[in-house]
Amino acid sequence: MSAPNEAIEQMIDIEWWGHGSDARAGAWRSLRDDAPVTFSPEAEIPGFPAGPGFWSITRMADVMAVSRQPDLFCSGLGTNIPDLPIEIAEFFGSMINMDDPKHTRLRRIVNRSFTPRMVSRIDEDVRRKARSIVARVAPKGSCDVVTEIAAPLPLEIICEMMGIPHEQWQRVFELTNVILGDINSTPDIGVLMAAAVEMAELARAVGEDRLAAPQDDLVSAMMHAEVDGEALQPMEMASFFILLAAAGNETTRNAITHGLRLLTQHPEQRAIWIADTEAISPTAVEEIVRYATPVIHFRRTATADTSIGDVEIAEGDKVVMWYESANRDERTFSEPDAFDVTRAPNEHVGFGAGGPHFCLGANLARREIRVMFEELFRWIPDIAVTGEPTWLRSPFIHGITALPAEFTPAEVPDSALAES
Repeated sequence: MSAPNEAIEQMIDIEWWGHGSDARAGAWRSLRDDAPVTFSPEAEIPGFPAGPGFWSITRMADVMAVSRQPDLFCSGLGTNIPDLPIEIAEFFGSMINMDDPKHTRLRRIVNRSFTPRMVSRIDEDVRRKARSIVARVAPKGSCDVVTEIAAPLPLEIICEMMGIPHEQWQRVFELTNVILGDINSTPDIGVLMAAAVEMAELARAVGEDRLAAPQDDLVSAMMHAEVDGEALQPMEMASFFILLAAAGNETTRNAITHGLRLLTQHPEQRAIWIADTEAISPTAVEEIVRYATPVIHFRRTATADTSIGDVEIAEGDKVVMWYESANRDERTFSEPDAFDVTRAPNEHVGFGAGGPHFCLGANLARREIRVMFEELFRWIPDIAVTGEPTWLRSPFIHGITALPAEFTPAEVPDSALAES
């Protein structure tokens, strides 16, 4: 069996997705070199009908080309590999699973809500919450990186930003784990829908409350924003919250977790970053996102007969952009398997590959990752991973569910918490 064929066979084995991206790097390389656009069968997933297969796109240039031609490669028929009814796809993915004009309408309404004052307030919240998280952990001397450091920050920011009552935050964390969890731990679509409906109901209630009694917060701004006379409906806000909580929470959580693991594996890179934190932080954050690629793929569907490279693609064919492969493409990156916190330029696709669906929360994610590492470096700079990660088995999220770490215990003084 040739190397590309072996790689395709591996892709439909769920166990292949439970060992981290470094274990898959060789397979992606063989596909980029010898079969950059190749047809793949779909894995059997409990609760989903068997799919017709899809085209795997593995080179950076091709991923960019597909992403930036939304009229030819649409999102409205689904952005994950399994097919779902359109209404369910939009419910789970909000604007990610929409094409124009619906996509532009919803994105413009949401964008209008993020005023400079609101963005400034969120930025301040990131610093305050990151320092508070570190303060809770610092005296202990050891922790689980995922549950005690990486997960709380994006979860708390999104829940507070969207007005979710504090007593429901842990439940939101549990529900996002169901929606984006281990592919074999979710037995059927009913479990996914139940989790999504519960999350939506939380957000819908907040949206209706802010319509009736506006407050000085983001949800009120969203519910009362209008574009060309159209406003956001409560269920649209609920669907948008599912997108934020699942995509924003999971991707930032995993970027922070992977980042600490990478810095432990590459102490010389940690030293470079700590030596000049302010200057290195922007490139270090981009390198963590490139190297880790928390979102492994997104799918499009061809709207007409076309071609990618010299491969003919038929109307209706699924096309899957493998970001994990593109971010290690030797045609784009020098020494792509090296982790380099000073890498520049770094035109990765960790937040998508451009076009209308570029990640709406990219700048918030960047700030959360940067601020969390700045606070770790300030208060527990010797924090290091001490064991192997527990990997999520998923072809969609490059996730770690548990990761032990140790450090010299420290105290974050109340005065520092007040400053943040």
